[in-house]
Amino acid sequence: MSDFNSLNVEQLKELKSKLQEEYDKFKSQNVKLDMSRGKPGADQLELSMGLFETEIVKKYLASDGTDCRNYGVLEGIPEMRKLFADIFEISSEEVLIGGNASLSLMFDMVSQAMTHGVVGSDVPWGKLSKVKFLCPSPGYDRHFAICEHFNIEMITVPMKSDGPDMDLVEKLVAEDEYIKGMWCVPKYSNPDGITYSDEVVLRLANMKTKSKDFRIFWDNAYVVHHLYEDESKQDKLMNILKACKEAGNPNRVFMFTSTSKITFPGAGVSAIGASIENINDIKKRFKIQTIGHDKLNQLRHVAFLKNVDNIKEHMKKHAEILRPKFELVLNYFEKELGGKNIARWTKPNGGYFISLYTLKGCAKKVVSKAKEAGVTLTPAGATYPYGNDPDDSNIRIAPSYPPLNELEKAAELLCICIQLVSVEKLLEMKAE
Repeated sequence: MSDFNSLNVEQLKELKSKLQEEYDKFKSQNVKLDMSRGKPGADQLELSMGLFETEIVKKYLASDGTDCRNYGVLEGIPEMRKLFADIFEISSEEVLIGGNASLSLMFDMVSQAMTHGVVGSDVPWGKLSKVKFLCPSPGYDRHFAICEHFNIEMITVPMKSDGPDMDLVEKLVAEDEYIKGMWCVPKYSNPDGITYSDEVVLRLANMKTKSKDFRIFWDNAYVVHHLYEDESKQDKLMNILKACKEAGNPNRVFMFTSTSKITFPGAGVSAIGASIENINDIKKRFKIQTIGHDKLNQLRHVAFLKNVDNIKEHMKKHAEILRPKFELVLNYFEKELGGKNIARWTKPNGGYFISLYTLKGCAKKVVSKAKEAGVTLTPAGATYPYGNDPDDSNIRIAPSYPPLNELEKAAELLCICIQLVSVEKLLEMKAE
């Protein structure tokens, strides 16, 4: 099939009739598939069942002799801090261990900044007349939800092929003292799968900000989540904490990650990486906030994951499961949508998402039609602040959860929906 834009009205009507027939046939199958979130599939969860092996479960002493069954060790056991430090490529002293999810740490850091400020704050952010965050978009909907919860104004920053539009970022932070933070998913970004270039990282570290207590919330969720074993296909990310130190802005960044998609989502271990001054400030709060996070879970994870090299081997097993799913969806897109000039999509080297872009004004209708036929996708607009995609074109595709046979059905339906909605859009435009 040629470029849909080259078809005349009669050809488009004929094509619409054919696609409607295919869509109705699909609807009659009563399919129920969920691709709304980037959850690991059941076969991926099986990879970490070794966490429950007897010799791992029975251990309760940390490397420094701490009895992990008891209170204490707010910063996390030494071997867990070391493991995350190696992942972050920083020192153990610059790491604090959290609970089961990095999202909780991010929420908490924003909450504490609002009530008490951060290192360098004259007043708590919440006492200011307004607080703003920069939100590279499309981005992670849960980041945006945190801002909405705290009534933080969000400013959309377009994503480019190597990260956020830094000309705009630099201009905004230099002019507006109320811009206190910025969300970043710097490696295999959610949902575009983009990894920030060295230039972008350096500019973020060095830029002049009107707010002296500005913070980058660096959500490095997919730091080890490559899809390909070939290192030439694995994205590399510059160490932003090191860059911030060298730029004279050591306190600028809070780094976050977790084992959520390495072992068990919701039953993993999270961590924050930051300057020693930031870490000491956070520890003061931890003394009041918690009697210590789950040290037995930390111990289990260290015993199972061991070190960064072993994590790399473990993640290859995840990739072997994920890669065919990504390739199936991408092949469907190429076969069914390629050359028709009605959609474009990203081809990530890692992470959990494919970002699909329809014709302007079509994403919500595509998602709605897919749901009507039994396939639930992430709501259109969710990848933008306030759920408002100005072009109504982005759809986040999460291939990880369904088995391959179900994923194939979902990809087939999605392509039918995109074509059908696109034809309807083109007919509307030609009627104007």
